[in-house]
Amino acid sequence: MSQREIAENMGISLGKTNYCVKSLVKKGHIKAKNFYDTNNKKAYMYILTPRGIEEKTRLMYRYLKIKMTEYEEIKKEIYNLKLETAQFEEQGK
Repeated sequence: MSQREIAENMGISLGKTNYCVKSLVKKGHIKAKNFYDTNNKKAYMYILTPRGIEEKTRLMYRYLKIKMTEYEEIKKEIYNLKLETAQFEEQGK
């Protein structure tokens, strides 16, 4: 995926995308490798480094923890709503 495609998919400018990619390279999360594409233009391939994989895994774990907590809260809310509904139905009889 090119930086232009990344920018379009994320709804951000190409300049911001380039800035972020360069920052990720500088931090060691990705590695940029030169190659030539089919149109004989110089291009870059971005490779996730072990450090980048570790960071991505850490972020994914944190995200999943948040989602599991949200799931449990929703489950409790559904249970409480069912109890309230049952009590309301009993009062109506």
